[in-house]
Amino acid sequence: MQSSRLLKFINKTLEYCYYSLFIFTPLIMASNTSELFEFNKMLFIYLVAILIFFIWSLKMILVKKIIIKKTFLDIPIWLFLLSQLISTFFSIDFHTSVFGYYGRFNGGLLSIVCYLVFYYAFVSNYQDFGKNFLEKLFKIILVGSLIVILWGLPGKFGYDLSCFLFSGQLNNSCWTAQFKPAERLFSTLGQPNWLGAYLAVNFFIGFYYFFKTKNLKYWILNTGYLILNFTTLLFTRSRSSLIAVGVGILIFVPAYLFLIEKNFKKVLGVCTLLFVLLVICRTGTPQIDRFFDLKTYQAKKTTAPVKTEKKAPVINSDITESGDIRKIVWQGAIDLGEKYPLFGTGVETFAYAYYFVRPQAHNLTSEWDYLYNKAHNEYLNYFATTGFVGLGTYLVLILVVIIYAISQFKVNLLVLSLLCAYLTILITNFFGFSVTMINLFFYLLPGFVFILAHSSESSQEKKIVEYSFNNFWQKVGVTVVLLISLYSVIYVVRYWLADVNYASGDSYYKVGNYQAAGSYLNEALKLKYEHVYEDKMSYILANLAFVSAYQKQQQTAKQLIDLANYYNKKSLEASPKNSLYWKTKAKNYYLFYQITQDPADIKVGIETLKVARTLAPTDPKIPYSLSIFYSILADSEKDNTAKKEFQNLAIKEAEITIKLKPNDAGYKQLRDQLLKKYPKNL
Repeated sequence: MQSSRLLKFINKTLEYCYYSLFIFTPLIMASNTSELFEFNKMLFIYLVAILIFFIWSLKMILVKKIIIKKTFLDIPIWLFLLSQLISTFFSIDFHTSVFGYYGRFNGGLLSIVCYLVFYYAFVSNYQDFGKNFLEKLFKIILVGSLIVILWGLPGKFGYDLSCFLFSGQLNNSCWTAQFKPAERLFSTLGQPNWLGAYLAVNFFIGFYYFFKTKNLKYWILNTGYLILNFTTLLFTRSRSSLIAVGVGILIFVPAYLFLIEKNFKKVLGVCTLLFVLLVICRTGTPQIDRFFDLKTYQAKKTTAPVKTEKKAPVINSDITESGDIRKIVWQGAIDLGEKYPLFGTGVETFAYAYYFVRPQAHNLTSEWDYLYNKAHNEYLNYFATTGFVGLGTYLVLILVVIIYAISQFKVNLLVLSLLCAYLTILITNFFGFSVTMINLFFYLLPGFVFILAHSSESSQEKKIVEYSFNNFWQKVGVTVVLLISLYSVIYVVRYWLADVNYASGDSYYKVGNYQAAGSYLNEALKLKYEHVYEDKMSYILANLAFVSAYQKQQQTAKQLIDLANYYNKKSLEASPKNSLYWKTKAKNYYLFYQITQDPADIKVGIETLKVARTLAPTDPKIPYSLSIFYSILADSEKDNTAKKEFQNLAIKEAEITIKLKPNDAGYKQLRDQLLKKYPKNL
C-alpha cells in the first residue's frame, strides 16, 4: 500500500511538472537580469528538467526497470542530437555551443537535451498520469496564454502591467525605444514576433475546442478566447505569425469539412469573425490592409493611371525594411554554411561566425551596427551553425512528425488541430527563430500526437504499483541521482545570481562607474564562468587603469593593466575566433597607450586589429580604428620615412573604411581630416 502511494506521488509530481511548464514558463520574467525574458524562462526550464530527471530516474530505480518508451521519432531524434553533439565538439566556441549564445540562451546543446528529456519522460510516463491528462494540459496551456494576453493588452492603450511590476508606474515609460507595446505588443514573451508565434500555436488549440464544443456556454467561452487570441496577434503586427495562422486555417478548414464533419455553419461563422477582426484591428501592413479599406473598392477614375518606375529599396534611409535586412543576413548564413558544409561553425555560434562572411551590403542598413546572434531563419541558422548534417537531421525530424500526424488523422479533430499548430511553428521559424516557449511546443506537440495515437493501448497497460528498495545498488543509484540533481539545481541558481551581478555591473559600466562595475563582474565570475563576463571585466579594468594613472596611482594602474590582459587572454583562449574580443584587446591597448605613451602599445593594438580583420573583413570599425592607430604612430614617429609610411597607412585605412560604408559622414570626416593633416601624402 505504501509503495502504491509513493508511486502515485511520483507520477503526480511528473504530471504537475508538465502543467508548470506551460502555465509558468510564458509568464516568467525579471527586471534585474541581463535579459528580462528568455534568460529567466530558460533557467526555469533547466530547473523543471532537473526535477523531471530526478523523479523519473527515482521511479526507474525503485521499480528496477528502464522506463523509456519507443516512439516513431526515436531514430530522427537521436540522429539530430548526434549532429548537435558533433557540431559542438568541432565548434569555434565550445562554451557557447553548450550553453547557447549569451543573450538568447535557448538553442544551445544543454537546452536541446532538456527538451528531449521532456519528450521522453512525457511519452514514457503518460499512462501513469491522471485521468484525462491531455484535456487538462490543453486547458492549462490555453489558460496560460489567456493570462499572457490579458497581461499584454493594457500596454496597447498605454498601461503596461510589466512597467507597473518593474517600476511601479502604470504606463509604457519603462521601455526603451526598441520596445513600444502601444505599437507592437509583446507582453511577457519579450518581442512581438515571439508573442505572435506563441499565440499562433495556441490559436489552433483554441480552434479544437471551438469546433469540438456543443454546449452553448462553453462555445461562447471558446469564441471569446479566439477573439482575444486573434486580436492580440494582430496587435503584435507580426506578419510571420499572421501568415502562419492563415496557412493553418487553409489546411484546417478543408480537412475538417471533408474528413471530420461537414459543419459549414461553424466554418463560415469563425471565418466571418476573423474577417471582422481583420477589418477592425488591421494587420499593420499597408499592402494587406488596403484590401479592408472601402476606398480601395470605390469606382475607378476615368483618368489613366500615371505610370511609375519601380525603384530599388532605399537602404540608406532612417530605417531599413526588415525584409531587406533579412535577405542580407540569410545570404550571409548561406555563405557561412557553404564555408563550413558538414557540421557548421558550432551550435549557436552565429553571432560570432556571421562576421566571417557578413555581406558588405549590411553596412548600408539602419542596423549595420547590430550584432545578429541568429540568422532570423531557423533553418538557415541550423545550416550555418551545424552544416548540412545538422540541417538535414532537423528537416528529417520535422518531416517524420508531419507524416506521422497525417497518418493519425482518422477523423481526429485534435490531431488535425495539433498538426496545424505545429505547422505554425515551422512557418514562424522560417522568418525568425525559436525561443523557449516555441521549442517547448516543437518537442512536445509530437508527443501529444503520439499519446493520442496510443490512447487505447495505454488504457490497457497494467500500471506499476509495487516497488522495492532493499539492495545496495538501488541506494547507490538514488544517492548518485540525488547528488547530480542537487548539484545541477545549485549550478542553475548560481547561474542566475551570476547574471544578476553581471547585469548590475553592466549598468554601472554604462554610466562610467568602473569601480562598482568591476566589483559586480568579479562576483559574477566567482559564481559562474562566462567568457562574456571576462571580456567585459577586461575592458572595465583597462578603464580603471586609465583612471588610476590619471590620479597618479601608477603602481595600481600597472596591476590593473596586468589584470585586464589576463582576462582578455582568457576570453580569447575560450573564443579565439570572436572578433569582438580581439577588438576589446585593441581598445584596451589604446587605453594603455594613454597611460604609458609608449608606441609599442599602439603597435600591439594594430596587430590585434589585423587579426580581427581576418575574422570580420567587412566590419568598417576595424579599418577606422586602424586609421586612428596609424595616425597616432605617425605623430609620435621621429624617423621621416617611417612617419610618412604611417601617414599613408592611416589614409589608406580611412579609404577602406569609406569603401565598406560609404554612407557614413563620420568616416568621411576622418578621411578629410587626415588628408588635410598630411597634405604631402596626397
